[in-house]
Amino acid sequence: MMSTIITKKPKIAIVHDFLTYFGGAEQVLRSLHRLYPRAPIYTLLYDENKMKEYFPDAKIIPSFLNSLPRFIRNKKKFLLPLFSTATETFDLRDYDMVISSSSSFVKGIITKPKTVHVCYCHTPTRFLWDWHYNYLDENRMFGLKRLIIMPFLHYLRMWDKAAAERVDHFIANSKNTSDRIKKYYNRESAVIYPPVDVAKPCEDAAEKIPEKDYFLIVSRLSPYKKIAVAVEAFNKLELPLVVIGEGSERKRLEGMAGKNIRFLGFRKEHELAAYYKNCQAFIFPGEDDFGIAPCEAMSFGKPVLAYRKGGATETVIEGVTGEFFNDMIPEILADGVRRLKNNYGKYDPKAIRGHAMLYSRENFEKNIANFIDSVMEGGGNRKSA
Repeated sequence: MMSTIITKKPKIAIVHDFLTYFGGAEQVLRSLHRLYPRAPIYTLLYDENKMKEYFPDAKIIPSFLNSLPRFIRNKKKFLLPLFSTATETFDLRDYDMVISSSSSFVKGIITKPKTVHVCYCHTPTRFLWDWHYNYLDENRMFGLKRLIIMPFLHYLRMWDKAAAERVDHFIANSKNTSDRIKKYYNRESAVIYPPVDVAKPCEDAAEKIPEKDYFLIVSRLSPYKKIAVAVEAFNKLELPLVVIGEGSERKRLEGMAGKNIRFLGFRKEHELAAYYKNCQAFIFPGEDDFGIAPCEAMSFGKPVLAYRKGGATETVIEGVTGEFFNDMIPEILADGVRRLKNNYGKYDPKAIRGHAMLYSRENFEKNIANFIDSVMEGGGNRKSA
């Protein structure tokens, strides 16, 4: 895919999968919006009530799916057959560059031949590739249901692979993600770690909170996050655990949890900072492609216990900023908590905060801007895979 050198200031658009919840991918989007404030943001679904405060001055352009009744929009599984079509309906013909922030579908946007498409990839579509069978099991798709859904998922995998070919330049959020982009899409990618708000340390966390001497989880409550493993471990340990976040698993997890575990739902950033500041340590029980929340905890000088796979192996330094556990088994996680407690006096909060600065928002925005500038100066030509 070739593109002529653009001499005028490029006209840029940003595309993001879903604007219905503020998480790690949305922190990336917010930084992209800071860098390119005049760029409109296209998205498949937009919940203005939840997201307007994070993007108050952004021009948000949702797909036709957003005109559906709310009760349908809230059930993304039912909209799955329409997401690829909705992605391809975005009208991006007027832009010199499109930056997609994609965990699933929007890397498949259709652009004109001279439009440069840079994809910041949070992950190759997990439910289609390495998380395929887990996705089927977690959604209770067995027997006839599985036989019916399998051909459709096969079609989506073919679409997803073709969609990746529409990207001119990939940026991965970690080396782990970069390896998976190579494996599933056969494409090379630059690695730029996502932004973590580490520039405002503990003095911004003045909110008074009732919890004391607790461990902390901040996560979307989805099956693949493996919060259930942590709940079972802390039931055995009888240590206080605070869980912040919303998701489809919340009711089930609350039913499992003992009295020592509190679920607080969604918390705004100033409240969240208070919980980071006052926790003993942060628990990261699942495998993620990067994992912004552990880095946020480290920015407050807090050690992290993480599963030894995925992006955490790139951000947590064993014995310095935290510890690892090796199997997603409650007893193994519980043993990791005991090691964390035994080594607690050895962790240096200043060293932990210093390490977290590597992932600052300023570093992210500088690296993204430099990458975009170099692409445009080079004429936007696609590098061979």
